[in-house]
Amino acid sequence: MAAAADGLGSISLDTSQLNMAVTDPAAWATAMNNLGMVPVGLAGQQLVTDSICVRGFDPTLSMMSGITPLNPMLPGMGLVPQPSATEVPVIKEIIHCKSCTLFPPNPNLPPPSTRERPPGCKTVFVGGLPENATEEIIQEVFEQCGDITAIRKSKKNFCHIRFAEEFMVDKAIYLSGYRMRLGSSTDKKDSGRLHVDFAQARDDFYEWECKQRMLAREERHRRKMEEDRMRPPSPPAIMHYSEHEATLLAEKLKDDGKFSEATTVLLTWIERGEVNRRTANQFYSMVQLANSHVRRLMNEKATHEQEMEQAKENFKTALMGILTQFEQIVAVFNASTRQKAWDHFSKAQRKNIDIWRKHSEELRNAQSEQLMGIRREEEMEMSDDDSTGNPSNKRPRVDESALAAQAYALKEENDSLRWQLDAYRNEVELLKQEKGQLFRTEESLTKDQQLQFLQQTLQGMQQQLLKIQEELNSKKSELEQARKEHTNTQAVLKILQEQLKKNTKELAETNGHSEPQANEINVMTVPLVNQDRERNSEKQSQPLKSEKEALLIGIISTFLHVHPFGANIEYLWSYMQQLDSRISAGEIEMLLVRLPRMFKQEFTGVGATLEKRWKFCAFEGIKTT
Repeated sequence: MAAAADGLGSISLDTSQLNMAVTDPAAWATAMNNLGMVPVGLAGQQLVTDSICVRGFDPTLSMMSGITPLNPMLPGMGLVPQPSATEVPVIKEIIHCKSCTLFPPNPNLPPPSTRERPPGCKTVFVGGLPENATEEIIQEVFEQCGDITAIRKSKKNFCHIRFAEEFMVDKAIYLSGYRMRLGSSTDKKDSGRLHVDFAQARDDFYEWECKQRMLAREERHRRKMEEDRMRPPSPPAIMHYSEHEATLLAEKLKDDGKFSEATTVLLTWIERGEVNRRTANQFYSMVQLANSHVRRLMNEKATHEQEMEQAKENFKTALMGILTQFEQIVAVFNASTRQKAWDHFSKAQRKNIDIWRKHSEELRNAQSEQLMGIRREEEMEMSDDDSTGNPSNKRPRVDESALAAQAYALKEENDSLRWQLDAYRNEVELLKQEKGQLFRTEESLTKDQQLQFLQQTLQGMQQQLLKIQEELNSKKSELEQARKEHTNTQAVLKILQEQLKKNTKELAETNGHSEPQANEINVMTVPLVNQDRERNSEKQSQPLKSEKEALLIGIISTFLHVHPFGANIEYLWSYMQQLDSRISAGEIEMLLVRLPRMFKQEFTGVGATLEKRWKFCAFEGIKTT
């Protein structure tokens, strides 16, 4: 075999006997196949890529030729320049087995089509087998793709092969399109073109479902473990009150590290109602221990305030540095916009410089406003400090802290004494309450009677309020009716005025009267209309309702009596406004309409000079009985 391989290698190197280009791998393989020789000197190609196959899979496994010798004329060996990856076509090799040979398909043809891959597919369909192919030959060909668990061969030229793993199916699909020839026979029954495709098997789908359920269980377990890990720990259970636990709790209250836990327990005991006369002194001592931490907390607050002040100073200095740099940047932009340098920039460069300058100015203004705000706050704090105390009377900080500590100690003593006094007062009040329980019944009865009396009075007031609301609604309806009647009378008056104008014009034309005579006729005819209106208003006249209306009638009568030619409503209203600013022109007009025997309305003038005036006619309209 080695000698044959060497001989074949020497043949492959003698390129003068073959009139073809050695740089064409497809032509080289065709020539070797026509001669019935192994296509030595061609680079091997994996069945599938390493990304979907097991790493290290050898495509030349079980080949009769063993290790394929290298062709020195191939690209990449030094004699021929190596082409780029896009120029190298995907070429499948001839695969030699013990009982058969597999010839690759034409590389110019499209790849064979396959169906959609079922989930968990481990079984392939192999069609186009030679009629004389046996299970041993099929296993020999496909076992190089992986471990085969079962082969189901049909009487026809196809079979189903089940592999141990899913990735082995991809290697078997790679053999689709190969032409299979048994031995060196040229009989039609000993050759066939393979068609490998995915097959849908119940066993594969069942194993895939089991695997998915297992993965789902693992995922649920992982999530549960993650939730348990992220869940905050439950608070410890609060023990019940006892003298021993109270003593331990008092020791914990003295410790700064266990103070928070101890205060939680103390708060729970107080809320449970553990405080009574027997345990009041012990609880008072624990509350006093809790109060002793106030000084420590105030000192911590003072230190944090100092740190905050220092941080403010650092921020202020950094902000001032940033502001100065912004000023420099704006100065650079302003210098660039001057004509000496501005003319040398292009239009796009000028636009960009202008945009940058505006943006920098906005940022600079914002930073300066922020700095000015900080300064104003500092000035306000300084003014507050000056108002609270005189700087000349300030003492060193050490003396102030010592005096503050002494004052705080005295305050604590005062508070403790006050609390004791309050406790004694509470005990006295409890005793008084126990003794005065007999008197509470009488007091409660008197309070119940008072409540009933107040409820009755409230119900009476509610009923009165409902009556007042009903009267108000009735008054509103009457007012709306009066307004409608007023609008109707105004419309009738306008119609009558137009008719009078037409009649006066016709009379003037027929009788030849002059314009002054027509005006006199108009003045004479208007009272006739007013008399009709007075007749209608007499039916609607109502008596006076209040002293205010009587007073208004007296004032209006006096005013109109002084003006014998009458006065319009605006003139009359302006006079009444001087006496009572709350009165309106509508109220005066309604009052005049209600009393047609005392006041009458006349229209004077023609066209644009037409004017409505009220006159006092009480002496003219008196009727003797």
